[in-house]
Amino acid sequence: MTDQQQTQPAAAGTRAERMRTPLAADVIRATAEKHGVCVRPFTMEVGDTETGELRYVPVPCGSTVESVCLPCARKAKALRQAQCREGWHMTEEPVLTAEPPSEDHKELLTYRADLVAAYREVVEHDQAEAEELREEVAGVDAELRQLGMRGRLPALDVPTKRAVKRSTRRRQDAPNLPRRKVAKTTVGREFAGKFRPSMFVTLTCDTYGPVRGDGSPVDPARYDYRRAARDAVHFSALVDRWWQNLRRVVGWDAQYFATVEPQKRTAPHLHAAIRGAIPHDVIRQVTEATYHQVWWPSHDQIVYGERLPVWDPDTRAFLDPDTREPLTTWDDAVEEVEDPAHVVTFGRQVHSKGILGGTEEAGRHIGYLTKYLTKSTGEVVEADTARLRDHHDRLHAELSVTPCSPRCAVWLLYGVQPKGASSKTTPGHCKGRAHRRTTLGLPGRRVLVSRKWSGKTLDDHKADRKAFVAQALAAIGIEKPQPDPARLIWRKVEPGDPQVPPRPHLVMRAIAERITWKAEYDRALLAAAGPPGDVPETSATQLAA
Repeated sequence: MTDQQQTQPAAAGTRAERMRTPLAADVIRATAEKHGVCVRPFTMEVGDTETGELRYVPVPCGSTVESVCLPCARKAKALRQAQCREGWHMTEEPVLTAEPPSEDHKELLTYRADLVAAYREVVEHDQAEAEELREEVAGVDAELRQLGMRGRLPALDVPTKRAVKRSTRRRQDAPNLPRRKVAKTTVGREFAGKFRPSMFVTLTCDTYGPVRGDGSPVDPARYDYRRAARDAVHFSALVDRWWQNLRRVVGWDAQYFATVEPQKRTAPHLHAAIRGAIPHDVIRQVTEATYHQVWWPSHDQIVYGERLPVWDPDTRAFLDPDTREPLTTWDDAVEEVEDPAHVVTFGRQVHSKGILGGTEEAGRHIGYLTKYLTKSTGEVVEADTARLRDHHDRLHAELSVTPCSPRCAVWLLYGVQPKGASSKTTPGHCKGRAHRRTTLGLPGRRVLVSRKWSGKTLDDHKADRKAFVAQALAAIGIEKPQPDPARLIWRKVEPGDPQVPPRPHLVMRAIAERITWKAEYDRALLAAAGPPGDVPETSATQLAA
């Protein structure tokens, strides 16, 4: 055996060992996750107008999905848990005082009014200029929202037809509900001078056929996929109607923190923490009597399967591919509707439970409410058996031909031209969340929080956490300088900018800072007289956000 032959196995072994060692990027990511540092920050250039200093700051990505960024997702979950805990068993009414409109609000709204007037003058004869004005109005609306404005502004286009009025009389197949005047109070009653219980409620969709333990149908041929798809699309509207009915029955402004998650059969169901005690019979009565009627055109039979409608640039409408006649517009189709296209109801399974604040049970249910908030919908509804994958495929096939809104391009398959149709609209292809294979019709709003739940926004809760940590550090003589925001200019850097430090450098610098902040926070906790309280460990990190 030659010397070369003797060295080959050793070299191969060395290469194999080298391939088994972790990559530097994986080491950096794991270390960042260990210390609670964002693993995929975006870089901002920050300039100080007084000192002239220019620095690059890694800004956390803010993802709420663990598989994308574990530290950011955990921080978001902890913030939601704090929000849920603070509002669930409040003993005093939350203070909600709206700030008066600023001069910037007034100036922007005046400018918007001028744009709208100009738009309505040109919309009939100059589409190009009208489109430019529309985009400018959208930009002004975005600025107003950024300034902190709630509510909706008047629509840009004046409706050409009156809205079709529908009967508000309750359906004969739905039980009647008592109706009381809703008082402004949101805090629940106190019992025996010391107990103030609240509720934990779970609501589910109706049954569509027997299912096995893994959620797959016993008989897929008899499973009602059409109703399952439509119920999923309109589930959010049904939930909104349930809150409305509940408040009218109990006679006070019930507040809630709720999450929407999928069952094994992929049907959405609701977990809700409700402030105040409500009799179980009342919750069941409200659930049985709640329904939502969908006053949409009929969409039971597809009209255009192989030959799809075509866009006509002259009439700016979709035409029948054979007769060249324009399709029925959405407004005309809705006006002809005599019966609802679908009626959504809850299932018979209703779970309600009284919970006392500050107990171990309350903490356990808060964790249950936020259990899946750090997972994407696709991860939650992932199929692990062949039967379940087939069930998901069948449901997705039905969702792909179920319209999700008046603007949905799927309406073109049923011979109806949706609202806002243009040359960019592709018949049968809608980018809405309801049609995605990864979501299976689940609502986009994973967390539903009423406005008076805690009297605070998420930013307010985050500020409270920062203030707590700053106060603890100040008690041991550590002051974190906070420059005046007015003197700072923030700019997102462009990709490929040679002046920007590589992301691994920024992440490693953030890790070092995080270790220092954690050590300072630990010193503050040791110096404090009592326990640290219910403050997440990540609060020290947020001090520098």
